[in-house]
Amino acid sequence: MAGFDVSAARAQRLEALGRSWTFTVDGDTFELPTELGRSTARKLRALDDNDVDGLLELLLGDSQFERFDRHEVTMQDIAAILEAYGKETGLGLGEG
Repeated sequence: MAGFDVSAARAQRLEALGRSWTFTVDGDTFELPTELGRSTARKLRALDDNDVDGLLELLLGDSQFERFDRHEVTMQDIAAILEAYGKETGLGLGEG
């Protein structure tokens, strides 16, 4: 029985998806990672379920979040971003 090569599988995913996923708000482009490390997953788990800003700041990083925070973005906009991100990357974020 052949073993499973995690590095090869990751390389295939990254080749298919790229290292980042982008979205645009009012002409300003932002990047989210297509893969989350275990340390990021631990930080996500520590967030309150309703901490939308904490989620976005963790995923975007400080400088991108600072730019993002300047935009008048609704909760529906954020839900749409997270839904599209999940569909493209297979990562389910912001789900109850």
